[in-house]
Amino acid sequence: MNKLKLSIIIFSIFAIIVSFNIQTFAETTTYVWSSNATPVNATAEKSSNNLNLESASAILIEQTTGQVLYEHNCHEQLRPASVTKVMSILLIMEAIDSGKITLNDSIPCSENAASMGGSQIWLDPRETLTTDEMLKAICVASANDCVVAMAEYIAGSEEAFVQMMNDKAKSLGMNDTVFKNCHGLDEDGHVTSSYDISLMSRELLNNHPQITNYTTIWTDSLRDGKSELTNTNKLIRSYKGATGLKTGSTGLALYNLSASATRDNLSLIAVIMKAPSTKVRFAEAQKLLDYGYNTFSFNQFGKKDETVKSINVNKGSRTTVDAVLAENCGTLIEKGKDKNIEQNLELDNNVTAPITTGQKLGKISFSLDGKLLSTVDIIAKNDVEKLNLFTMSKKVIYSWIDLLRS
Repeated sequence: MNKLKLSIIIFSIFAIIVSFNIQTFAETTTYVWSSNATPVNATAEKSSNNLNLESASAILIEQTTGQVLYEHNCHEQLRPASVTKVMSILLIMEAIDSGKITLNDSIPCSENAASMGGSQIWLDPRETLTTDEMLKAICVASANDCVVAMAEYIAGSEEAFVQMMNDKAKSLGMNDTVFKNCHGLDEDGHVTSSYDISLMSRELLNNHPQITNYTTIWTDSLRDGKSELTNTNKLIRSYKGATGLKTGSTGLALYNLSASATRDNLSLIAVIMKAPSTKVRFAEAQKLLDYGYNTFSFNQFGKKDETVKSINVNKGSRTTVDAVLAENCGTLIEKGKDKNIEQNLELDNNVTAPITTGQKLGKISFSLDGKLLSTVDIIAKNDVEKLNLFTMSKKVIYSWIDLLRS
């Protein structure tokens, strides 16, 4: 080994030891970007009913963020009818995704399930259908007998399943809701609000998007074509981008609907309660959705796992770590406006090892006129071990090997 290589090795050892012992100080930098657009003022349409809706209660929200774009008496407690099934479907999808049940499970029909009135496919206690077939009947034809059969299969009884429904409602912040059954037939005390329906609809669509494989079916059949199904949600056929979700009507509840649609990366949920007729129900849901698409757009500024910056790491086995977005990054914007959105990036220029994958390193926030609109965490893309005598030794050995090979 010549003197030059020996000198380099000695210098590398010295540099590693020095870097291990010197304490560096983190500096926080704030970056401000601009976009020629104005985000939604979520309170602009609160309680104004300037769309002149005939329905007793209504709400329009952006699906991804849950931001309220329009509301009319949205916390009034009303009978949901079969829109109740949004929660039942949500629990069925959670059972599937958790592995508790599968789409191929054979679901029996009890005498209780077969005795349900209202919308049904006339299940026979001697027959079974798969979970997949049950979901199709529930989502397309609003089958009360099928939803009760699924409730009994998952929880052991409809009563136990209804308790699960109320527990889930509480966890979602559905403070206007009390469920008394899983199907939505009129029962005293069985109430919810358009706001709460929007919450459970959003939860279902965001976390179980595969449900739209069922809610977008217009016509289908079961039992080898013997049972024809037609979707009770007429918007599936007539409204561009419609993705669901659930209708409901009884003599006391009148006409309800949770309608969802996606266009140009903007997903909306419109809820109508106690419309005076089925025609008004669909017309006013469409009016809300049209208002949303005509007034707002969704601007995406970054996607989940996109690298924001490479940050220096002190005392680490690696000198840098990539700081990435923890989730999709964007904001809702009102069309035709020309003001600036401030996007503030708070991120340390230096961090100290050890660093773990997913560790929060900073955040990016969106604001307008000092009002916070949304915040997204920035996290570490990978682990960085703390530099110690063992990792230093590995570095020195690798340096020697590289030098000897050269």
